[in-house]
Amino acid sequence: MHKVVQPKALYFGTPVVLVRSVNEDGATNLAPMSSAWWVGRSCMLGLDATSKTTENLIRDGDCVLNLASADMVGAVDRLALTTGSEEVPEHKANKGFRYEPDKFSAAGLSPIPSDIVNAERVAECSVQLEAKVAEMHVFGAPYAECYAIEVSVLRTHVAEGLLVPGKEDHIDPVRWDPLIIKFTEFFGGDKNVHPSSLARGWGMRHEGTGVLQPEAYA
Repeated sequence: MHKVVQPKALYFGTPVVLVRSVNEDGATNLAPMSSAWWVGRSCMLGLDATSKTTENLIRDGDCVLNLASADMVGAVDRLALTTGSEEVPEHKANKGFRYEPDKFSAAGLSPIPSDIVNAERVAECSVQLEAKVAEMHVFGAPYAECYAIEVSVLRTHVAEGLLVPGKEDHIDPVRWDPLIIKFTEFFGGDKNVHPSSLARGWGMRHEGTGVLQPEAYA
């Protein structure tokens, strides 16, 4: 039997992407997000209209989509409630977001140069996609709180250990263990791999489900 419900979020399971974009002063911003999907050589990003990443992509258009693996969950969670905007929007402040100008240091990650775009890559990510904005669409009617941003992937960097031996155009799905967000919780494979600050900020603690113990959020 099914039941009609109104979930807080429709995060049924999407990969975590660390998006690198260029700030107005030439520095680069790093933001975790999980509303992304790919078709061909294009990717659609769903981003908050008030985010620094959205602001940067509107102005500059360069970005790198760094796909996080499950073993990077600690670094991703350290970024989960940060923003590159000095004035934190009220809806984010209410969830516990804070301004963080140096996100690489906050996460414990390392920047490396890209080949084509201005934004840097994240060295620790096994998959890095250099991209440029192709189209932007207001998304989330009737409130228009988000943008659906189509980017064209220009160059793909993949750790050699993820490739099928002898086939450089084939990533081995068995070797690739992406970090997945499901209803604001972190998963690798079929396991909940880390307590989620985002789940706490959204008021979506999984108490009583056997997934995480309540004290993990203290």
